[in-house]
Amino acid sequence: MRFMRAGLAGLVLCGALAGMARAECDEAVADLRWDGGQARFAVEIADDAEERAHGLMARESLPVGAGMLFIYDHAQPVSFWMKNTLIPLDMIFLDAAGTVTAVHPEAKPGDLTPIPGPDNTLMVLEINGGLAARLGIAPGAEMRHPRIDRDGAAWRCPRPKIQP
Repeated sequence: MRFMRAGLAGLVLCGALAGMARAECDEAVADLRWDGGQARFAVEIADDAEERAHGLMARESLPVGAGMLFIYDHAQPVSFWMKNTLIPLDMIFLDAAGTVTAVHPEAKPGDLTPIPGPDNTLMVLEINGGLAARLGIAPGAEMRHPRIDRDGAAWRCPRPKIQP
């Protein structure tokens, strides 16, 4: 598992969406926006089978402004469980456009009950349990991240600056 430092002190709730829209996209950051709010999370990336299988197991805590972003090669049905996971988590399921399609709140630590996502899941963002509801993250919210295909993204990353 790779932890990518984004230089974030924690969860950043921006007052002006315009300022967030100008920010560069960074692999270590997941930006979300929805009617009435936005949030930025420093994320660890889990993009292969081993990393996705391990996830956030054995973690005793997760900083408020942090999460884990599970990325699949293509949109597909996915299912999670909480085996060996010690903290409650919210699971935010996203499609190929980066649109939130479902939120599973407060997954219970240690629970082996499968938590299925929608059939068209490309990414899943795990954050502290209860945080999605407190912030207002719900289906229809949009995430910006460089691993979302820019051409089909609901919220596009800015084009990279061309170096002379």
